[in-house]
Amino acid sequence: MRNDPIGLIDSGVGGLTVLKAIHRRLPAEATVYFGDQQRLPYGPRTKQEVRTFVRQIATFLRRTDRIKLLVIACNTATAAALPALHQELPIPVVGVIAPGAKAAAKVTQTHRIGVIATAGTVNSRSYDRLVRKQDLQNQVTSLACPEFVTLAEANDLTSPHAQQVVTAKLQPLRAAHLDTLILGCTHFPLLQPVIHRAMGPTVHLVDPGVATAQRVATVLTEHQLTRLKTTPPTARYYTTGDGASFERVAQQWLSTAVHVQTVPLTDLTQLDTLEAK
Repeated sequence: MRNDPIGLIDSGVGGLTVLKAIHRRLPAEATVYFGDQQRLPYGPRTKQEVRTFVRQIATFLRRTDRIKLLVIACNTATAAALPALHQELPIPVVGVIAPGAKAAAKVTQTHRIGVIATAGTVNSRSYDRLVRKQDLQNQVTSLACPEFVTLAEANDLTSPHAQQVVTAKLQPLRAAHLDTLILGCTHFPLLQPVIHRAMGPTVHLVDPGVATAQRVATVLTEHQLTRLKTTPPTARYYTTGDGASFERVAQQWLSTAVHVQTVPLTDLTQLDTLEAK
């Protein structure tokens, strides 16, 4: 089991930012990534819908790739499904919200923290609770930015159009005098340069993917799941959407050749149950 891969789930390409951080932190580990592009965005969907999608993909990855640990590399899915999957899966499950909240609480100096995310994550108030749990002085201002997911999925990351959209959307947060901004959707680090320009040099951007990779390393050690093989690790990719567009974004972001396998939704909708603990 120690040599089985780490599985990652996201609604699309955004979780590749978490995957990249895991590759950097744990280069010896094999990984398998699943982007559910056919059903994105997850943000406007109900918690029950998102929970069902995550269960289906988790079951697929366990049966197909025998994953040893699952990373819910999507903030919306973490908010909707993490507690349930902790109870239902016999393998460790790591989300992205708690690591990101802790990282933001560590770096803020003024206790004015912003969160940009999907509507589902913002409405869950998960970041608000966890950031304030670290320090009751922390003040959290949240903003739903579904337009940013659209930009990332279209690979429109650095164009003048992308900068215009991001700058206009973030104007309310500039007025909040933040010193820290959590990129509370795993798509958003793909837009980090334009977000940085929009917010200005005094605002520290927190990428929860980096903190999540550290958490994965800790969990692997705690559960004695660190990979033992000395052969080069594998990296596999699945999508329910357009494989060609996924590969373009993945290869640009990961700076390596990527081959993705397309999974029909019918293969997932039959997998509504998880193997119990």
